[in-house]
Amino acid sequence: MKKLAIGLTAVCAIALLAYATVAQPPAGQPGRGAFGPPPNPLLTALDTNRDGEISAAEIEAAVAALKKLDQNNDGKLSGDEIGPRPGRFGGPGTGGPGRGMRGGEGGPMRGGAAGASDQAAPLGKTDDEKKILAVLDEMDRNERAGMMNVPVVDGRMLRLLTEVVDAKHAVEIGSSNGYSGIWIALALRTTGGKLTTHDIDAGRTALAKKNYARAGVDKIVTHVFGDAHEEVTKLKGPVDLVFIDADKEGYPDYLKKMLPLVRPGGLILAHNVNMRDGGIGEYLKAVTTNPDLETLLVNVRGSSLSVTLKKR
Repeated sequence: MKKLAIGLTAVCAIALLAYATVAQPPAGQPGRGAFGPPPNPLLTALDTNRDGEISAAEIEAAVAALKKLDQNNDGKLSGDEIGPRPGRFGGPGTGGPGRGMRGGEGGPMRGGAAGASDQAAPLGKTDDEKKILAVLDEMDRNERAGMMNVPVVDGRMLRLLTEVVDAKHAVEIGSSNGYSGIWIALALRTTGGKLTTHDIDAGRTALAKKNYARAGVDKIVTHVFGDAHEEVTKLKGPVDLVFIDADKEGYPDYLKKMLPLVRPGGLILAHNVNMRDGGIGEYLKAVTTNPDLETLLVNVRGSSLSVTLKKR
């Protein structure tokens, strides 16, 4: 196993393994307010007093922590001492036992976060769920290129939140090849709900429909082809959950049109809000300054998801 010398290089390596951080830094600090760029993972890991700077004392503390990991006291950190590399589904690295989602037979898997608990791969409770998870795993391996799919952990978050709100009607804006929609549908199977999803690309729409069918969720998914800015105006409420992952400049318009349809207690989720381009800044201002809404921004391995609750 290749050795890593203890020092700032190792500090960076450990810090960049951060699995998830809540992107809610103290307001009023340059570049770290509610609408500033997402926190640098190295700064987040080392800046223990959250003052926006890394002091000599914080560096010394980090080095001391790294030395504790050096179990054989050889002045270096091996891959074994750091921990196994995470695979696509949070499991062991590719090529070794347990590659992908089903690795390790469902045993504990390294989540990759400094100080975070080990995470287990998703397990299918029924044969149908196992089938869907297998399709998602295959899509993650073979269809991700060029599709701008959400990361696996974001997909799992979509499934969790959809089931938590007991969604009966979920709306997705930006289907791509159906990857995120299948995660949502995985929850809708248990809630008795249905998904209405939108995309303007004919090729992606055809691929998505194929993937819904082979995952066995096509009967609970309605795929709308066309400009979502126009098509969502045809929807009727109540809507329990909305997931926005389309043209970034369109986020404010999607919010304006969907918010009246969302039931009190429902959720509006928006992906890639860390990009800060197009209409993202306007969207974030809208969901964080409205007293009828409660919003958290969650950073997950470089992507960012805003979770907005429409208050009861």
